Amino acid sequence: MIRWAWAFLDRPAQRFDECAAFWSAITGTELSPRRGEKDEFLTLLPDPALFAAAGVKMQAVTGLGGVHIDLDVDDIATAVRIALDLGAELVANHSDYAVLRSPSGQAFCFTPSGRAKGRPAPPTCAPDSTLSCLDQVCLDIGAADHAVESEFWTTLTGWDLEQGRLPEFSRLRPKEPLPVQFLLQRLGEDRATSAHIDLSSSDIDATAAWHESLGATTIERHEHWIVMNDPADATYCVTSRDPNGI
Repeated sequence: MIRWAWAFLDRPAQRFDECAAFWSAITGTELSPRRGEKDEFLTLLPDPALFAAAGVKMQAVTGLGGVHIDLDVDDIATAVRIALDLGAELVANHSDYAVLRSPSGQAFCFTPSGRAKGRPAPPTCAPDSTLSCLDQVCLDIGAADHAVESEFWTTLTGWDLEQGRLPEFSRLRPKEPLPVQFLLQRLGEDRATSAHIDLSSSDIDATAAWHESLGATTIERHEHWIVMNDPADATYCVTSRDPNGI
């Protein structure tokens, strides 16, 4: 059983401080002390007054970076066996966590449960009072892999699968409140699965403008979402979903 789900933002080491400041600002969080052998990890910490648990971590990496998922479980060895039986690949098996890839290439980790307790953080209030919330990891899945990848994540998580507004989208919602849910997007091309972050917003144009003032760039505008790049040119989306939805 998945006890907690983390969105893990992997960002280039040379732009990491700038990215950490950006994501801290737009999520209304504080940066934890750096940790790891090379001080490469940190957590975005909600205001203690909110009595909410963190759900976002960051890692400084070589290369372009991206997004991966950490899943807290009670028994890592058992979770790994289940994932392998479903078609995952084991990348590294450490003493206290395991690194895997889904059948079409999305990186994720099994990590120990019990470290995150409480309820997910509430939406962030921007200076103009617009609400937004980092509450979704979107898995971008190639057309040929969509059926297998969707079945993998649905079975692995045990979450509820719901059809989205458009036929290329479906959503996995946890049965209990967790910091993030998963959106499964079927792409119009064949390529390895990757992931990006989605934020829900009460006003996508206002949220996009706020993010631009903090160093983001708008890439594409759609009726219900806006595609943006953060300061390291990593893609994310601001969507018109209810930020109080999870």
